[in-house]
Amino acid sequence: QVQLVESGGGLVQPGGSLRLSCAASGFTISTFSMRWYRQAPGKERELVAGIDNPGRGAGEKRVYVDSVKGRFTISGDSSKNTIYLQMNNLKPEDTAVYYCSALSRWGQGTQVTVSS
Repeated sequence: QVQLVESGGGLVQPGGSLRLSCAASGFTISTFSMRWYRQAPGKERELVAGIDNPGRGAGEKRVYVDSVKGRFTISGDSSKNTIYLQMNNLKPEDTAVYYCSALSRWGQGTQVTVSS
């Protein structure tokens, strides 16, 4: 069955970096669209970044919410059936639980806290 497992969250100071991973099973990521969402306390879940056909190189298509453009990069490794979210220059407002999503399924989430 479809399963998504996120990892890589943690506590980081403002300006720092983290890389989130989402390991997929039950389907091949390169043939689907995958998304990273986040939900901060008291706020609705929002789309952060998306990638179509991850791991296909030239066939990939990426989208980002305006607030993370230039700081976050979504990518995929088809050999590992895993997508990533590289997050640089993190800000306190990036603090949230980050979720991976595909095929109407969700992972369990990974906490990212940006604080000094």
